[in-house]
Amino acid sequence: KDGKIVVLYRAEDNSAQGIGKRTSRIGYAESADGVTMKRLDSPVLFPGGDEFESIECPGGCEDPRVAMTEDGLYVMLYTAWNRKTPRLAVATSKDLKNWTKHGLAFEKAYDGRFARIATKSASILTKVKGGKLVIDKVDGKYFMYWGEYAVHAATSDNLTDWYPVLDENNELLKIAKPRNGYFDSQMTECGPPAILTDKGILLFYNGKNKSGAEGDTLYTANSYCAGQALFDAKNPTKLIDRLDKPFYIPESDFEKSGQYPAGTVFIEGLVFHNQKWFLYYGCADSRVAVAVYDPLKK
Repeated sequence: KDGKIVVLYRAEDNSAQGIGKRTSRIGYAESADGVTMKRLDSPVLFPGGDEFESIECPGGCEDPRVAMTEDGLYVMLYTAWNRKTPRLAVATSKDLKNWTKHGLAFEKAYDGRFARIATKSASILTKVKGGKLVIDKVDGKYFMYWGEYAVHAATSDNLTDWYPVLDENNELLKIAKPRNGYFDSQMTECGPPAILTDKGILLFYNGKNKSGAEGDTLYTANSYCAGQALFDAKNPTKLIDRLDKPFYIPESDFEKSGQYPAGTVFIEGLVFHNQKWFLYYGCADSRVAVAVYDPLKK
């Protein structure tokens, strides 16, 4: 935005000990080069004091994934965590600092059938236009991938009310699932916004490795590594191919220490800026880092 990269990051207070027992808020940081960050002193999205307390308190607002429309509306899909059920919620903004909450993403779909189940990690479909990633449509509808124990899909007419895609049995369609013996044997959790490419739709996701024989012994048990899946551009629920080995793994000390010492590179933010790709990710649930891909240095 305005020639800078803005990172919206999940921050936890120290109100209790242990994963899932603190309160999360969304902080704001900006940078001219994508690396050196200046942070605001106060969060820009947080729980409490509004009509959404029942879905956000006491756990908070977690794991934001943000995409932008062509006319400059920012759409955030985040996890509302009341310490009972984690659920996808939606907020929108024109400046990335002042956000309007819209409640649960699946509240209105199918008479609220999927509004009470655990839902996380939404990756809205985008494309590169005018040097930026902007939200795209498929057959006139907005589209997103979501889910952690399988990759699901959903569509929307307005970016705030989403309808999960169902299979022939009227259940949630699973378009990619964990695979025994691979780095994603326990989870296939969607990452940053998906991208339309000339080969199809590219989805970056976070694979969690099972312990024991069901996992990939080349990688640490319970570690998170980053994978890629390719879907058909015209039929985005059709899986074309996916990587058998992760393209990004925990290697540095700061990626293997903190709340997840098994090792975590949890990819969540992706920016196309100055003809380079900036991939922002969480390190063991304790730090934020960035990896940069320069297409001109293939």
